[in-house]
Amino acid sequence: MRWRLGGHAVAVWLCICATTAAQERGLIRGVVTDEDFGNTVEGARVRILETEQSTTTGEAGNYLVSDIPVGSYTVVFSGEGYLKRVRTDVTVVAGRATELDMAIGSDFAEMDEFVVPAALQFAGGSEAALLNLRFEAPSLMDSIGAELLSRAGASDAAGAVRLIPGATVRDDSTPVIRGLPDRYVASLLNGVRLPSADEDTRAVQLDQFPSAVIESVQVTKTFTPDQQGDASGGAVDVRLKGLPDEPFFFRYRVQASHNTQVTGRNNFLSYRGGGVNADGRDGGRRGIQFENEGMPWTGAVGVSRQEAPVDYKWSLATGGRYDLSEGVRIGGYAAVFYERDSAFFDNGIDDRYWVEGPGLPATPQTSQGTVREGDFNTQLFDVTRGSQSVQLGGLATLGLETDNHALNLVYLYTRTTQDEATLAEDTRGKAYYFPGHDPENRSTPGHEDPFAAPYLRTESLEYTERTTQMVQFRGKHRLPIEEIGPFRQPEVDWSVAYSTAYSYQPDRRLFGSLWTPDGTHRVLRAAATFTLGNLQRIWKRIEEDSEQYSVSLKLPFEHWAEDAGYIKVGWFSDDVDRLFDQDTSSNFKPTPSTPDPTFTAPYEQFWSASLPFEEQPVSGALIDVDYTGNQTIESFYAMLDLPLLSTLKLIGGVRFESTDIGIVNDPEEEATWFPPGQAAEAELLPGEADVDFTSDDVLPSISAVFTPTSPLTVRASYNETVARQTFRELTPILQQEFLGGPIFIDNPDLQMAELKNYDLRLDYTPYDGGLFSASWFYKDIKGPIEFVQRVFTFDFTTPVNYPKGTLQGFEFETRHDIGNLWEPMAGLALGANATFIDSEVTLSQQEIDDLEMVQAPIRTRDATGAPERLYNIYITYDVPVVDTQVSLFYTITGDTLVTGAGIADINFVPSVYATQFDTLNFNLSQPLGDHTRLQFRARNLTNPSIQQVYRSGYIGHDIARSSFTRGIDFSLSVGGELRF
Repeated sequence: MRWRLGGHAVAVWLCICATTAAQERGLIRGVVTDEDFGNTVEGARVRILETEQSTTTGEAGNYLVSDIPVGSYTVVFSGEGYLKRVRTDVTVVAGRATELDMAIGSDFAEMDEFVVPAALQFAGGSEAALLNLRFEAPSLMDSIGAELLSRAGASDAAGAVRLIPGATVRDDSTPVIRGLPDRYVASLLNGVRLPSADEDTRAVQLDQFPSAVIESVQVTKTFTPDQQGDASGGAVDVRLKGLPDEPFFFRYRVQASHNTQVTGRNNFLSYRGGGVNADGRDGGRRGIQFENEGMPWTGAVGVSRQEAPVDYKWSLATGGRYDLSEGVRIGGYAAVFYERDSAFFDNGIDDRYWVEGPGLPATPQTSQGTVREGDFNTQLFDVTRGSQSVQLGGLATLGLETDNHALNLVYLYTRTTQDEATLAEDTRGKAYYFPGHDPENRSTPGHEDPFAAPYLRTESLEYTERTTQMVQFRGKHRLPIEEIGPFRQPEVDWSVAYSTAYSYQPDRRLFGSLWTPDGTHRVLRAAATFTLGNLQRIWKRIEEDSEQYSVSLKLPFEHWAEDAGYIKVGWFSDDVDRLFDQDTSSNFKPTPSTPDPTFTAPYEQFWSASLPFEEQPVSGALIDVDYTGNQTIESFYAMLDLPLLSTLKLIGGVRFESTDIGIVNDPEEEATWFPPGQAAEAELLPGEADVDFTSDDVLPSISAVFTPTSPLTVRASYNETVARQTFRELTPILQQEFLGGPIFIDNPDLQMAELKNYDLRLDYTPYDGGLFSASWFYKDIKGPIEFVQRVFTFDFTTPVNYPKGTLQGFEFETRHDIGNLWEPMAGLALGANATFIDSEVTLSQQEIDDLEMVQAPIRTRDATGAPERLYNIYITYDVPVVDTQVSLFYTITGDTLVTGAGIADINFVPSVYATQFDTLNFNLSQPLGDHTRLQFRARNLTNPSIQQVYRSGYIGHDIARSSFTRGIDFSLSVGGELRF
């Protein structure tokens, strides 16, 4: 049904476009420049007197007025601080573009301030400018600017991405574009690829970039040779606020927040000594805990309750531009921000099920024994979690500009500190196997089998500091070379960037216990780490540095039809070094002469509270595998933008990209690993699992842009891209989030994936600011990287290359300024977009054989991370006279495969899907005088259950795998601006 609806919708779009193409209309376009200085003018007004049509120029001074009836017109150019210019007898021809450039002079006598827009500013934040950029870009692009970001109440770049058609964000704040997750998406900051200190992925977490420093978020959905070779799903480019085009100013904003699941609680989950300081640092109180073997340990072991923290944020910004001399301008911008946030839920579940035979119902997974033996554990956890975070940082830019040269220096620093406490308790396993069990009544079922599904409790304390720093020096130059024939002055664009990412976990603590009705707490060990005790304390440090260089040469030209094109060549280099260092300590499994410790108390009394006072020394475990990694990407590219006709141009080229990924492991004395293809763990010797992976790829790209009539643009493209492995996926580190939790093991033989991408888009602009758009995309993937479940002595997840995969879908978008359609509704704007995705991967033969062994013949399945559908709907209204702004944003994220079906202990484990959920946000903004604005926001008003389910044709209906809610957020902020 979804595909039939999608096909009908495309047909409707085509009919609209065909009708439009038949109309006798044309367009006027051009560039407005400053008569005195020669630079382009942003924000100038262009008006056609006879039709009363008007528009404003974009960042590059360009404008376009479309849908103009054939005839002769008078065009008026004006702008703040500029004299008005009038051009008469401008002829519009059917189906053609009339080129009309204009230079306007400064009006010093009539203006209070003389402002020359700064060309150094990286990106405009207005929706009009971004919509214009969409049509000028050589690839398919969608954007959201600071203007709409504020109206939507999005607090960071992650919130911005969720508003873009075909885009969403995972729980770890990494982007998913058109159903392809982080490895298929290039994450950039001002066009610079950033390092990542995330243990699990090399993707950049977008929540570390608050809206206070964002000018726009631009998502490019098709690859061109001047982009990164792994931009398969697309490239997310967070554009920071650049040099202002205004005199000196000062801006401020303060906000207080209320969450229905956090604020005012006195049972907020944390631990003794937990929380985050005001400066986001731990104050040096935590470090390596066990420098000497057997030394006693300090600090909390388990969770405790406390008063909920107070959430608030503030930001300050200042900057301006100054004319040093005629034709020479300098400017700067600086911003600092601080955000304190918290989250809490006590309604979470985390359940594990499997199917023990064909036709049988799903039952709880068991471990460390079997139901037949009467000694086993289940994993039906009720979860409570509390987290606190502090994010702070700053942005500084400095630029110098002349008529032909621009230099820009950018520095960004962000630090995010998060402290999280998790309590997971399994009492439902006992109730499942022994209905009516009452721990206080020995006559009820289950007392005769105390170790059959006993009560379990795990407690996890995790404090993490993450920092990101970037220094970028960038230049743009128009070379003083005399024009030769059709070729214009060459343009050089270069950048040098040094970035660092750092993650620090000084003392992660994991504790597990089981309880039997005789009132005894006993040791609970993870099945995969029997040598360790039930207390683990982990110190971890991850550092990643990146040196990045790029340079491009662009040679503009005009050919026989007097249409502009260009030739562009460039070079790019990115050298990334990673250091992973981990030390684990534990109360090891005792010898036969010293049995496991126990603690006698009711279940409600936590053993973890008494453990620090017991004689249980904790010492270092020689099981860790440290490593150093290096990834070097170097590329050369060449591309051509060639107008064949006034209505048709081709954009094509090729990128030559080499990848070198190297990993050197440093295992400790007792470290083990699972060699590929072997069913048992073995000692890991130095050099045995090191990785030296290289690949040289030729990535072609070709696209066509057809404009049969001014309101209609048709784009089609084909290109080839790659997707790389991550350091984590190549290193033999057994990783476990908490005791008894899921286990991840690497695959050193993992290869890069290769993609062939096909795209088609139709854009129709019935009037300036209005939009109808439809897109189709198809991706053919060779060797897609997917996570699968494996079983040896325990079950775990590992990455593999599947033989092949496909992903295709449709995107639809519309935007409207209702005032253009009905003048009494001026100020009302509507927007909506929808994406439908269908994906499929072919399983490896090993996995097919494993599933046939449990009589679940599955050969294909959905791709992980690809939502079936995405919807965004928004309404904004600017109330006339009083300048009140009201907006409502509603989003829906469809069902998404999290993990595919597998086997565990020779039992069938169904696929796990994240189910559809929605989010409704409301925003109200009201000015209080000339320099102050009050803003009220309500986010997540629907407060949906974030749920995962087991789903398979072999189990019938869905079975809950996990769920929780986030609560509703309310915030009130005051902000303003002073100009000098």
